[in-house]
Amino acid sequence: MGGRAGGQGLSGRPAGPGTDDGPELRTERLVLRRWRPSHLDPLAEMHADPEVMATLSAAPFLREESDRFARHQELGFEHFGHSMWAVELASGELIGAAGLTAVIFEAPFTPAVDVGWRLARHHWGHGYATEAARAAVGYGFDVLGLDEIVAFTSVGNGRSEAVMLRLGMTRDRAGDFDHPNVAVGDPLRPHILYRLRRP
Repeated sequence: MGGRAGGQGLSGRPAGPGTDDGPELRTERLVLRRWRPSHLDPLAEMHADPEVMATLSAAPFLREESDRFARHQELGFEHFGHSMWAVELASGELIGAAGLTAVIFEAPFTPAVDVGWRLARHHWGHGYATEAARAAVGYGFDVLGLDEIVAFTSVGNGRSEAVMLRLGMTRDRAGDFDHPNVAVGDPLRPHILYRLRRP
């Protein structure tokens, strides 16, 4: 994602990242907010977990890759007005990321905005992904005025597909695709596509 970098990134006192500027969403149990320096350590711990990254078609991240992810999301807010928020419990504990991103690869269904999520493994199974994604979808329709939001995942990722179904999304079997950023021959390359139109 392009756009202005927002000052110093996630160090010092930046002009975007690490501040309270920009959209913040609250649900019954969660806060979705812009990225702060205090998020980087738990984010790196999550990204180093092979089980978490296996569902994302990626190897565990090195620390610099995890930090780059947070900066990338902040650039999305600066450029598009939406991205993946840091997801916290009411206690302030970071449990993952969720939000809306512009799909930047070419596929039959693009251009599109995708709802996505990734949570630390010890927070799986509590409904947090659905709760955070539902808030993001509401923001996309009610604030951004999007007509459609998509979601996709690798074939066999039942956890993510269950979240898509709980969001009320509909499988578009004709839209299933091979993810261009996953190597040919990788079993995670085939992806399924879900769609959700504005109510």
